Amino acid sequence: VWLVILLIFINPGFPFSLFRVKSWADAFGGELYSIVTKYSGSLLLQKKYKDVEPTLKIKEVDGLELVKKFSEQMENMLRRKVEAVERLVEAAEDADLNHEYNSSLEFDYYNSLLINDKDENDNYVELGDEFILEPNEHFNNLLVNTTYSDIQLPTNVYNKDPDILNGVYMSEALNPIFVDNFERDPTLTWQYFGSSTGFFRLYPGIKWLPDENGVISFDCRNRGWYIQAATSPKDIVIIVDVSGSMKGLRMTIAKHTITTILDTLGENDFVNIIAYNDYVHFIEPCFKGILVQADRDNREHFKQLVDELQAKGVGTVNKALTESFKILREFREAGQGGLCNQAIMLITDGAVEDYEAVFEKYNWPDRKVRVFTYLIGREVTFAPNVKWIACNNKGYYTQISTLADVQENVMEYLHVLSRPMVINHDHDIIWTEAYMDSALFASQAQSLLLMTTVAMPVFSKKNETRSHGILLGVVGSDVPLRELLKLAPRYKLGVHGYAFLNTNNGYILSHPDLRPLYKEGKKLKPKPNYNSVDLSEVEWEDQDEILRTAMINGETGYLSMDVKVPVDKGKRVLFLTNDYFFTDISGTPFSLGVVLSRGHGEYILLGNTSVEEGLHDLLQPDLSLANEWIYCITDIDPDHRKLSQLEAVIRFLTGEEPDLECDEELVQEVLFDAVVTAPMEAYWTTLALNMSMETETGIEMAFLGTRAGLMRSALYVGSEKISNRKFLTQKDKESIFTMDHFPLWYRRAAEHPPGSFIYSIVSEDDSGNPSLSTRGEGKRKLFTSHVPHHVCPDPFVDASFLAGSTGKFLGAVDGPVMTQLLNMGMFRRVTMYDYQAMCKVPYHHHSGAQPLLSPIYAFLAAVKWLISDFLMCLRRHKKHDILQPCDTEYPVFVYEPAIKETNGLIECGDCQKMFVAQQIVSSNLLLLVTDAVCDCSVFPPILLAHNASVKCERMRSQKLRRRPDTCHAFHPEVPRGSTGGRAHSWVSPWACLSPLWWKLLPP
Repeated sequence: VWLVILLIFINPGFPFSLFRVKSWADAFGGELYSIVTKYSGSLLLQKKYKDVEPTLKIKEVDGLELVKKFSEQMENMLRRKVEAVERLVEAAEDADLNHEYNSSLEFDYYNSLLINDKDENDNYVELGDEFILEPNEHFNNLLVNTTYSDIQLPTNVYNKDPDILNGVYMSEALNPIFVDNFERDPTLTWQYFGSSTGFFRLYPGIKWLPDENGVISFDCRNRGWYIQAATSPKDIVIIVDVSGSMKGLRMTIAKHTITTILDTLGENDFVNIIAYNDYVHFIEPCFKGILVQADRDNREHFKQLVDELQAKGVGTVNKALTESFKILREFREAGQGGLCNQAIMLITDGAVEDYEAVFEKYNWPDRKVRVFTYLIGREVTFAPNVKWIACNNKGYYTQISTLADVQENVMEYLHVLSRPMVINHDHDIIWTEAYMDSALFASQAQSLLLMTTVAMPVFSKKNETRSHGILLGVVGSDVPLRELLKLAPRYKLGVHGYAFLNTNNGYILSHPDLRPLYKEGKKLKPKPNYNSVDLSEVEWEDQDEILRTAMINGETGYLSMDVKVPVDKGKRVLFLTNDYFFTDISGTPFSLGVVLSRGHGEYILLGNTSVEEGLHDLLQPDLSLANEWIYCITDIDPDHRKLSQLEAVIRFLTGEEPDLECDEELVQEVLFDAVVTAPMEAYWTTLALNMSMETETGIEMAFLGTRAGLMRSALYVGSEKISNRKFLTQKDKESIFTMDHFPLWYRRAAEHPPGSFIYSIVSEDDSGNPSLSTRGEGKRKLFTSHVPHHVCPDPFVDASFLAGSTGKFLGAVDGPVMTQLLNMGMFRRVTMYDYQAMCKVPYHHHSGAQPLLSPIYAFLAAVKWLISDFLMCLRRHKKHDILQPCDTEYPVFVYEPAIKETNGLIECGDCQKMFVAQQIVSSNLLLLVTDAVCDCSVFPPILLAHNASVKCERMRSQKLRRRPDTCHAFHPEVPRGSTGGRAHSWVSPWACLSPLWWKLLPP
């Protein structure tokens, strides 16, 4: 809400009129304006800018030119990452070509779990020799070794296995390439090689710590970058047997198998899950008959539903296979899904029926759909049947007897799918969707937590193995999205401007309004859908998805929109006209958008001042610069990392650090702002020395900010007396200049009429700051000072939240008055939307989903409720507290400045409630005087409720997307009946060796 309402309750019979209230408002407003004008020094600052006005130049911003320039710089930066990865691929393949496998090889290497560990005799443990680790700011201050890499292995992989030893020994050749890459491009972060045998070589080397259970669960082979580089897009239907024979451990193994398969999928893949026993049902009824994108949101949703599956009845697989083939065929013919690999994953403890007719009708002779079979349990009676299904449909058969077997056996299907690409030696470059860098949780804005990875596959070049298509592994390098956004400086984008990135699927890579974390109790956690937030869910004013469509198609262009921008955690809204400029980033699946707001974003003010004069004023103690902005590049050279941005600018200007690279245009702006604002320090100091503590208590601070990210501040009291000690500190991201937004007080003041103040009521988790906005030619400068606390005693109510410690919305305190103000047009209700909210889960037991083919479903459902749901009552209660992504609609109330005063009577049964509302000039305050005794509780309060919905349509949406450029589905050198998996001891095995199976193959 724009207004702060000052609410005075009076006794009945106390005479007040519109004229009297106006006189109170004028008197109060005049005194308040006088105090804030004096202690902010606003008039002095206006005069200083007026004095230099003849020397100013106004430069109009060309948005299209700007976005193209940013895109070109980002393309160059990302190309350097690709070149680094290509060098690693070449080195790895050459090393393997020159390495001869030795089954008895003995070789000591640095194991990241064991390095620097000693035994009871103070000797280093095996594979745990001394490994020097030092903190490095470039790697989030982690302890690292930038001269050497080390090896990580999952707990279930034996660290002295011959395959591991040979692979680690061969990949030692990557160490000098890692170091050389880092020297060529100091902006590189983590570089690594993930082997198909399970080891992970990471540079720089680190100490790897197990989880709370003492287990290393990280397996590079199920990371998104590995899977996407090793395979092409996939359409997959998972069929799981939930018949009675699957109870107990078998069902537990089956669930873990499904979860592991889901973990091998990414946003370029599509999936669905069908459960079968006496009847067939989709475990999510919303997804009946379709495939859905395997983004993080849908994968996590599937995992919850899989956990609820129960075993009962008799299994008949034919109907499930038929349904699966139909879905895949319909998607293929409709041009939907991945349009590349298609597969069915069958998870069962046995198959006895005659299923050959299903394959003859739906999959033979072309075998467009591969079928992978997973036999659960130790029983081998049905193994021939299950193996036959896989071998006759270009798939792979495996038996899973324990939970420990799941990971390795599931990974085999990826090697089958990768073989066409491996045989062709197609080194596709892939870029992953955004993912969380947990090391940045506590240190950065939420929108800057994410990273992307560039990766490429590594193949065997040996003649004797090439025809088998052996994938050695995948190399990759991380790219923090923060590094990309450094190339789109804030000062070029204006008060409300910003840059954002999205993927070929329309998902956000980076956006200042992206909120990937949520609070569960006191802990911050990643949202289940943190990296699958669609552009249309952030730029939701783009109702026809014109912007989204153009950016997904990689177009270059411009679009203008009127938008409603929520600020102050959704309490208030700004009405802006934004110009969107967009283009693609060549060589990547990403597109870049730049937003400039009309007015503030269209122009840059260029001042002129000497270095000598500017340096003098930069050195004043009350001045600081936005430390997240890049005035000078300090994170490449280790000697510069200790410098703050202000220190770097000073050393650059004095010539102390000639190697520093600085943004000269931004530095010139800072010099100019420093000179113009310099008199404020002396002015504030004089006031502080002459303050009368008896008459003017409560004045705590004055501060100002400029578009160049410069801030000055002065304390009128001792620092121990400051009400909000977080304000203007690095911990209070809302009140300082950060990489992805201007301060909240700056943004609000920018939209307020020039020459007036904005006041915010201090609440428990908020700092209240009045702001003054004055207009200069082509640019606004913003100056703020702290509101005296005695101005707003407890009876005064903010239109959003009650003043002081109460924090309540006026509509909740006095619903009848707020209703009348709305009816009279003094306020209007604006509907806002949040598509990134988290809501409590409504309990819904999915394992009893509507079957496709069951005449007795009603009876079974009733029995199921009596037996299952009743027994799960306690579990159900617990699930009510789980949060999940949802869409919300909520109201914001906006003051209409054209109506400066109003009054009225509210009939409340036995009495009448009188009220008078009067605007306080030169402010965003409204004085409201009302009768406190007349009881109007018969009228309901106005609530700031969020109406939430978890939308089926949003989850199953098939929005426009741009598919990856390449597809490797089949290769003529792969035999029809071959179900060979990954290389073992560098020789590819075959799962269908029995002559019986080969005789069954069609010619």
